[in-house]
Amino acid sequence: MKFSKMHGIGNDYIYVNCFEETVSEPEKVSVVLSDRHKGVGGDGLVLIMPSDIADFRMRIFNADGSEAMMCGNATRCIGKYVYDMGLTDKTDITLETNSGIKYLKLYLKDNKVDSVTVDMGKAILVPKDIPVNSDLDRFVSQPVEICGRTWDITCVSMGNPHAVIFTEGVAELDLEKIGPHFENHELFPDRVNTEFAEVIDEHTLNMRVWERGSGETFACGTGTCATVVAAVLNGICKQDEEVLVHLRGGDLRITYKSDGTVLMTGPAEYVFEGTVSDEFINKAKENVVCRS
Repeated sequence: MKFSKMHGIGNDYIYVNCFEETVSEPEKVSVVLSDRHKGVGGDGLVLIMPSDIADFRMRIFNADGSEAMMCGNATRCIGKYVYDMGLTDKTDITLETNSGIKYLKLYLKDNKVDSVTVDMGKAILVPKDIPVNSDLDRFVSQPVEICGRTWDITCVSMGNPHAVIFTEGVAELDLEKIGPHFENHELFPDRVNTEFAEVIDEHTLNMRVWERGSGETFACGTGTCATVVAAVLNGICKQDEEVLVHLRGGDLRITYKSDGTVLMTGPAEYVFEGTVSDEFINKAKENVVCRS
């Protein structure tokens, strides 16, 4: 099976062109190939597929085999892949995801995609739709005790659930220790991605992210969008004004518009192309247990 390794500011996935390849049991393949010691290494597996309702379709599987609704950084990488590989000559494309159709605008440099703006759709703020186990109209700056500390949490969905915390000393937080306690807290029936953000000013944030199914990653596109939405809800940032977010892997530019939609702009990069044998995949899949 041929694959491409790509990353969006350090959020790295293994991409398979399913116009040419067939991937059986992709949840198990994701576990096998995401292993950074025995596989290719990555935050998960992304399938680029035909669509009946958009230009292309994506399916994305986390490193633990669970299927995600979508991924902002991966959408940008798909935009670069389909243009640079000649699957389209359009610079405005539609992408079907498990959380609806996303709209991508591709920016070129030397006839290759240099950066991508993704219309991520409208932020979801009603707790039951995120989902969060709460009867509140919105879950904004609510105190929750986790790991012996009270955290003020704001919850947002960008097609997948996010819990956002604004705090100081983000760089010193032990995410390996506290991250799983947020991810699996009883508040979140589908688990949750957790963002820890530090305010620099009303147009600049620092952020780290713990992603459900993958652990700490260098970046999370939907999480960055959710963080800016949460910043607006908490009076830190303003709607219709671009916010620069610094992540471990690089920077994203986010605008939370007054109509409720969120725009995300950032780069996408190739790392390498490769081939993995069917024999290796099939043998490794025999011992894989996935998290559904």
